[in-house]
Amino acid sequence: MSESISSEERDQVQAEAAAAEKFKAVALADLPQSLQQACARAGWTSLMPVQSRTLPCLMAGRDCMIQSRTGSGKTGAYLLPMLALLDPEQKKTQALVLAPTRELACQVEREARVLFEDAGISVCSLYGGVGYGRQLDALRAGAQFIVGTPGRILDHLMRRTLLLDDLRTLVFDEADRMLSIGFYPDMKEIQRYLPRKRILSALFSATYPQHVLNLAGEFLRDPHMISLSQGQVHVASTEHLFVECGRMDKDRTLVRLLETENPASAIIFCNTKATVHYIAAVLQGFGYDADELSADLSQSKRESVLERLREGKVRLLVSTDVAARGIDIPELSHVFLYEPPEDRESYIHRSGRTGRAGAAGTVISLVDIMEKMELKRIAAFYRIELEQKPNPTDADAASAAWQRESALLGTRLRACTGLQLERAKRYLPAVKSMAESEDEDQLMLLALLLDADYQRSLGLEQTLPRPRVHGKDESAKRKDRHSSEKQDGEVRKRSRRLRGGEGEGPAERQEAGIASPAGQDDLRPDDSIHSAGEQQPSEETAVKKRRRRPHRRRSIQGKADGKNEESTSDGSGQS
Repeated sequence: MSESISSEERDQVQAEAAAAEKFKAVALADLPQSLQQACARAGWTSLMPVQSRTLPCLMAGRDCMIQSRTGSGKTGAYLLPMLALLDPEQKKTQALVLAPTRELACQVEREARVLFEDAGISVCSLYGGVGYGRQLDALRAGAQFIVGTPGRILDHLMRRTLLLDDLRTLVFDEADRMLSIGFYPDMKEIQRYLPRKRILSALFSATYPQHVLNLAGEFLRDPHMISLSQGQVHVASTEHLFVECGRMDKDRTLVRLLETENPASAIIFCNTKATVHYIAAVLQGFGYDADELSADLSQSKRESVLERLREGKVRLLVSTDVAARGIDIPELSHVFLYEPPEDRESYIHRSGRTGRAGAAGTVISLVDIMEKMELKRIAAFYRIELEQKPNPTDADAASAAWQRESALLGTRLRACTGLQLERAKRYLPAVKSMAESEDEDQLMLLALLLDADYQRSLGLEQTLPRPRVHGKDESAKRKDRHSSEKQDGEVRKRSRRLRGGEGEGPAERQEAGIASPAGQDDLRPDDSIHSAGEQQPSEETAVKKRRRRPHRRRSIQGKADGKNEESTSDGSGQS
């Protein structure tokens, strides 16, 4: 068996070496005259690394996967070969570029207009948030190069205003980000409109986690892989990042990171069981599909939790180091270190849970100032390239959530029947009135509906509180109130165990200049947690309750032991 594996590995190395030799990096002077003139119009005096290594592959007609970050020159890498591939005499769509955002689509359109200026190739960008008029005019005129977001492109395909029968090349720009936003269903739907013939395809991505590799397998044929982060041709394995934040702000930072990163699946490592319990409760409170794993669980229960993670039934796993060794979860895209490990080896074991089986992964550590120093020592010891990632703001998290919700609603809109659309139109006047209103309560109604739908997409069945009914049975009211108080109490107790009983309320955070996301302070276990309109008990009431409590305990104890009310547990005559 080992001989067979060695043979396969040897063949793969030889194939990569042959491909590298065949697709040698080129310089600007090596390009055809038409491409050199296009570079001159753009003001390029030399090719960037991603361009010099990608051009030979695409110009040879080979599908390729390129790992390259924003700003590395990848737009020119796929635009230049199109000068030789597209026919300016044929007034039909011949090139399609899918981009995750309107801003990127506009950037690609501007660069394409410069490069194609004297080639007779017309350019059009298609994206949502604007009217269809200008886009329809460009499509009717026979634009050969189309760039746009998947949702709007699919709209035009369904309206038959865009046809792909003569398509020659397809490019996925920032594929990992498109998948993060939630465009996968739209991209698969677009695939139905692609021509049956073979087309040249390229996929650009900053990282190559498993879901990006899956996408490449569905759209590309025998792609050549190029990585700009290493000196050789292969897909990079694991990205190591850290985010600096205050120790008391880590829970909020984690939530914001989960929104902006949107991991397909992830493990969040903590150092103690108390922290695991607390973080799991916070994530579940925010609507995330999260479970926990610690030494408290039996071996069979641990195996059950891990199996659910492998099957995709659990998206987030909060764990101590019991999940750091010997566990293989192939499609784990992210590892978060809520706390740096207590020893160097643990960092390697934790980060090794992602970036497996040829897929890329991302490791993000949350550190304060002192923890950052220790993390850098670990990185230096193992020669790990560690990069700092900006701490996302509440606006960043809200924008990421809205992008996904917008893509989700767009997909549902395109799937609606005529009757469903007719029914929904009844609410258009109300929606317009609410959107234009200056009444914050009216705007909050829309925000609640959007949030409820977004939370349902995460797997929550009940996302809005039930309305209070005055005629409701008193026992049912007490049951609901008891359930809510019990959940709040659990979070408070876990946080006190975690922080030694010391809390940081909204007032203290405001005094320190630390912003708290709306609706999140009630998750801080040390803060006062009360629902809207609920009054805190007065000091006099609290004193009376404390006075009554010992008598009630003595009465219960006396009944249980068959003794009188003066019986005590320690025999001292006092409770």
